[in-house]
Amino acid sequence: MTLTKVSSKSRQKYSRPQRWFEKIMALIVLVNYGFVVFDLTYIPLRDFWLQGRVQLYIKIGTFEREIPKQPLKVLPFNLTKYYDWVKGIEPYRDTESYLNTVNKLNNAIDQTINQPGDPIQDQRIDNLLAELRQQSIEMIEQNPFQIANKTGTLARIKNKMRQQVFGNQDASAREAFEIFWSRENWKKNGLRNELNFFDNQIKPLLETNYFRPVGENGQPVDNFGLIDFPFFLIFFVEFMARTWYISRRHTGVSWFDAMLWRWYDIFLLIPVLRWLRIIPLIIRLDQSNLIDMKAIKKQASQGFVAGIAQDITEVVVIQVINQVQSSVQEGSIRNALTRTNTHTYIDVNDINETAEIAKLVAHLLIEKVIPEIRPEAEAFIEYNLEKALSQTPAYHNLENLPGFKPLQTQLTENLVSQLYQGLSEGLKQLLIEDPRFDELLEKLANKFTKTMTIELQGKQSIDQIEMLLNDLLEEVKINYVERLSAEDVEKILEQTRALRQEAKTKE
Repeated sequence: MTLTKVSSKSRQKYSRPQRWFEKIMALIVLVNYGFVVFDLTYIPLRDFWLQGRVQLYIKIGTFEREIPKQPLKVLPFNLTKYYDWVKGIEPYRDTESYLNTVNKLNNAIDQTINQPGDPIQDQRIDNLLAELRQQSIEMIEQNPFQIANKTGTLARIKNKMRQQVFGNQDASAREAFEIFWSRENWKKNGLRNELNFFDNQIKPLLETNYFRPVGENGQPVDNFGLIDFPFFLIFFVEFMARTWYISRRHTGVSWFDAMLWRWYDIFLLIPVLRWLRIIPLIIRLDQSNLIDMKAIKKQASQGFVAGIAQDITEVVVIQVINQVQSSVQEGSIRNALTRTNTHTYIDVNDINETAEIAKLVAHLLIEKVIPEIRPEAEAFIEYNLEKALSQTPAYHNLENLPGFKPLQTQLTENLVSQLYQGLSEGLKQLLIEDPRFDELLEKLANKFTKTMTIELQGKQSIDQIEMLLNDLLEEVKINYVERLSAEDVEKILEQTRALRQEAKTKE
């Protein structure tokens, strides 16, 4: 069989379409998750998508303050016109009728503004004001904001109206609306001022109310599935094709096993709990190299290790010691010594591996190591010999004789050299093949092992050894395991990171 070596450039060429496919699919998942997040937050943020304004409220007890006074316009268009149908949102009839009445009032004022006389005295305007007073009372009593779970909005409307009419929020909201929609109030405070207040403060709050019908399943109408369905088709086809390809590519992997292999993609096919699609999204973005999750995974794993390392260390060490103690208490030492005499040792190659290893180590030591360290060894022996001689009284008397110091140095050097040479030669003689020597050494070793085993098999000896080993292990658990488990794990991780960083700089 001929093997063809594929160059790295060829591998890159063949894998480039796959990388682009992974990037495209990751971006599609990202777009889909963007729609999911927008849909999940649409209802809570609908007021912003409706008006595109931002305003903060500070409320402590009865104290309430809007910051800033006028809301900031952020979004230049009304997004609810295009997305309310997805949530089945419709204008609420009562608040919509209320705003239509106000629009009729504005139109009537515009028609009479250029006519002679006071426009407030016009009968149509008077009828519209009476109608607004009645609708205001009904709004307060019936609370049309309750269905949309926006009762707080009605409370803000009433507070604003009390503040505008009475200057405080403790008065009656019903009386405030009745006074506000009256000719006397408009004459007193000015027609245009009151209408500007309503358009800027009350109308935006009324517009946020809505009605959302309930479907046959008992849940509010939600048409997001129509938007999500095209993505579902893409994810389903890709999931089936990818898992089939994995099952064909890997031996012994069934199609179902391949589906379990890509378990995280199943979240893309589930129409509920869509927020869980963050799992395949992050995995795909990391696999396609659009984001780098190495640093996050590293920090997460280190945090996980730091959290459980102490418990694991204590459990593992104590478990190991307990196992050793159990083995000792169950007579493992006694059984091992018994099997030494009764069990026949099986030799697979007719070679005494222990003896051969000893010979190899001895050969390296005598032939290579001892000659190499000779200068340092002789210097060491010479120093200690001179030190021993200098401590004798006779040496101090001879030291005063003329010419003794050079002679003593020369004699010491010769003595050390001859001793080292003799030791080296003696050790070399041990390497010479001598069957008789090997036979005697083996008999000595066997006799020593046999005698030692027999003596250890004595009941008193074994009992004492087992008792001492058990007590020693118990002391280790008490004195060292707690200290080991309480070791500062963060310091260990810091040392690990430092070692890795140092290794990278040396590469």
